[in-house]
Amino acid sequence: MRLRLPRPCRQTPSPSLRPGGAPSPATPRARRTRVVCGVLLAPVLAGCFASGGDTQEGDAQGARRLRVALAFPPAERLSPYGADATILSRLGVTEGLTALDGNGAAAPALARSWRRDGDRAWVFTLREAAFQDGGDVTPAAVVTALTHAAEARPAPAALSGVTLTATAEGGRNVRITTGRPDPILPLRLSSPGLAVLSQKAYGPDGAVDPLGTGTGPFALTKVTGATAAALDRFDDYWGGLAQAPGVDVRFIADGTARANALRTGEADIAEAIPVAQAATLDEATRRETATTRTTGLLLNSASGPFEDPALRAAARAAVDTSGLAEDIYESHADPGAGIYGPAVTWAEGKHLEPAGRAGPGRPDGAAVTLATYDNRPELPEVAQVLKQQLERAGFRVRLVVREYARLESDALAGKFDAFVLARNSLVDTGDPVAVLASDYSCDGGYNLAQLCDKDVDRAVAEAEATADPARRQDAALAAEAEILGTDAVVPLVHQRVITGVGTSVKGVLLDPYERTLVGTGTRR
Repeated sequence: MRLRLPRPCRQTPSPSLRPGGAPSPATPRARRTRVVCGVLLAPVLAGCFASGGDTQEGDAQGARRLRVALAFPPAERLSPYGADATILSRLGVTEGLTALDGNGAAAPALARSWRRDGDRAWVFTLREAAFQDGGDVTPAAVVTALTHAAEARPAPAALSGVTLTATAEGGRNVRITTGRPDPILPLRLSSPGLAVLSQKAYGPDGAVDPLGTGTGPFALTKVTGATAAALDRFDDYWGGLAQAPGVDVRFIADGTARANALRTGEADIAEAIPVAQAATLDEATRRETATTRTTGLLLNSASGPFEDPALRAAARAAVDTSGLAEDIYESHADPGAGIYGPAVTWAEGKHLEPAGRAGPGRPDGAAVTLATYDNRPELPEVAQVLKQQLERAGFRVRLVVREYARLESDALAGKFDAFVLARNSLVDTGDPVAVLASDYSCDGGYNLAQLCDKDVDRAVAEAEATADPARRQDAALAAEAEILGTDAVVPLVHQRVITGVGTSVKGVLLDPYERTLVGTGTRR
């Protein structure tokens, strides 16, 4: 990725917008002036998203650039293959062949239709679309993108346990063949981690550069390290011309600073407002969304004290979740019921009781390292409560709190004994089984619990092989029970996310999967 050094706030001329494929206003677009800001320091807001007044931020029709405060700085240089993929999808930069609709079903995106061809193959028909660097979205380009994703290491979470081969077929078709029957491939391809980028995005060393290579309504034009990014409207977007001329992003890990940015008018949209700050915002600027996100305690089952099932059981028995939702989350969360929470409506009331759990052992002063991140400010509070509970049970606990970007690699490497994680169970594919495969199977690419259990793998494999949606859900719940029976994860709470939205902003995209935020209709 090309990174540019931060500069002081200055005004720069922006090229006139060329006509796109979507209908455009009759009035010609004049050259417009936009403002580029330097580094925004957190938690103190030093500077601004834009200076010089709103008229200098707009285009000839008076539309103004959006100012967005995001909680999570890029952890992997905005690679689409890891956690950064959702940053790109939420900002309208990238798309896959499919998307998720409001009911969690696969919907057309870069593919306008698809059909199954035998047990292991699907044929996707592409729509007419363009890349932000000027090239066309062709079957060959899609094959290149999916081949790079399939060869990435670690694999994108959506491809955990899945092998696929893509080939161009006919004028607008792409054939995708999987190593074994995959009844939910259209859902899988909706994952932000399987976004289709142009050939220019893929470097010879495996690095992926999303600057100007996506297909969404906004093109990423500049990234300032882990502090800021700028996006401009992509005029040739197949889905219609975006109403905002661009987006200025600041990555602000401190939740209080994000709330302050919204309250003082420095930001138009601020994600993940801490519950402690919610009351400080005007009610008209608070949007609460029930999500499929579960906060859980993950215990390292491969090394350290929690390799012993009896000590994992002791930790699970020591944890009291009854007050977390009401006290720390101030009733903006629900008590933990399982890997799937109340927003996963088909799971409510159908969770199975875990069987075969080990009996709690005696910690006898076992030393453990408990880690979490402060991008979601409730998590350190949760971790502090868990530390006290575990210590009362006889563990010696060292607490580590950092930004997520500085924790992820260590967590994936199993360097912590326990980890408090807020995880959206359906974000990767919309399929309830995918998160089980990626997070809890032996070959899972996001297995922070380092779990490798033959009974869990068997249950997950059975669920993956089930095509009927209702039976697949039942199989997912059976696999959930197997996972909970290992005590490698202790569900704590199911979150409702608070997003701060300025009163002048319209068209913000809030969904339970937390994949979208800014789209063609988002404006101020």
